Amino acid sequence: MKPFINISSSIRVVLLGALLSAISSNAAADDAKKIDITDDTFKCIQEMKPVRGFFVGNLLGKLDDTLKTATSASGGRYPPGSVVQLVPTEVMVKHKEGWNPATKDWEFFELEVSNSGSKIKTRGAVEVVNRFGGNCFACHVAAKPEWDLICEKDHGCAPLPIATDRIVAIQKADPRCKPTEVKPVAAAK
Repeated sequence: MKPFINISSSIRVVLLGALLSAISSNAAADDAKKIDITDDTFKCIQEMKPVRGFFVGNLLGKLDDTLKTATSASGGRYPPGSVVQLVPTEVMVKHKEGWNPATKDWEFFELEVSNSGSKIKTRGAVEVVNRFGGNCFACHVAAKPEWDLICEKDHGCAPLPIATDRIVAIQKADPRCKPTEVKPVAAAK
């Protein structure tokens, strides 16, 4: 006899419950704890600090604190103002503590990027869906608690359906970045 609910279905129900709970919490986001973010906030991904294949920054001038958490072997809570990016069109920004407890104060952004800058296409706590149809929060909520919703290969999130070399190519192709000059190498004599 087949069980009424299989493990996979149970996990989906738990995740759906967490999502619905977070959606209801989103309406209660405390705007007094929100960091001001505009299209101009987001610049060339390569101008941020690289950490194991993703990039970090801090909008409140606390880059050393963000780097300390990002490079920690045991995880930690990112400080307010932290910016985390894997690719130019998707960003996470950490607001001040209490902004949205369901997302651990992270806001997700989907950007349109061009050589003239960034445009925020979508932003929010749980409702942001990337261009591939994936809900940002639904993926990141699977990260183990010590990783503060940050996904990496061993953090508990589902693997990305894209090869690392392709991600690197996307990062290098950020149209907001100034082209680097390639200087010819003198021929050997």
